Amino acid sequence: MFTGLVQAIGTVQEISARSQSKVLTIKAALSEQDRILGASVAISGVCLTVTRADAHSFSADAAFETLAKTTLGGLAVGDRVNLEPALRLGDALGGHLVSGHVDGRGAVRSREARGDAVKFWFDAPEELLPFIACKGSICVDGVSLTVNEVDARGFSVGIIPHTLSATTLGARSIGDAINLEVDVLARYVARLLEFGGQAWSGDTRRGGVTRELLAEAGYLGAGVDT
Repeated sequence: MFTGLVQAIGTVQEISARSQSKVLTIKAALSEQDRILGASVAISGVCLTVTRADAHSFSADAAFETLAKTTLGGLAVGDRVNLEPALRLGDALGGHLVSGHVDGRGAVRSREARGDAVKFWFDAPEELLPFIACKGSICVDGVSLTVNEVDARGFSVGIIPHTLSATTLGARSIGDAINLEVDVLARYVARLLEFGGQAWSGDTRRGGVTRELLAEAGYLGAGVDT
């Protein structure tokens, strides 16, 4: 798991093609504990596994599904990427819970300066629009952001100067492709609604969220006014 708080910007140093995958070598000075063999690192929002590392760079394999459904398939040597090592128990959760499993690619629709900040509009795939809500969370290229507005094509966000300088979003232009991961909670709510809001309790299928169900789950304690 990740938080969507980018820790460093890396540079693609080498790309080695295989039959249905690529090995990405990223120039970045990660701490020793963050670059051990098998460690997880989010690369522009995509969770990959470290397969080789030294003090100045690390490598990770990107398989066919990742290359097809994220922007990693279009990377070239010299491109910059956002990096975040995996969350550890006890770490501060400053953004929102991010899985590193990209849901789809979007694109920059517009960019407008608002003082030192920038207002971005991003277009999103049609199938992701139901999961994007005003004031909800979304992950763009590995960056945790708050949705300001939504429309029939996508959503807008406001990005502060620190985020513009500390991530690759500051260099994004109209038409650029971006990785999107919707809030994990939205996925589960949507899945529950597919079943008409019904829940399971043991072997018995029950109605939707009721007072009885909340009490059974321990959410209604003693002293709650009925």
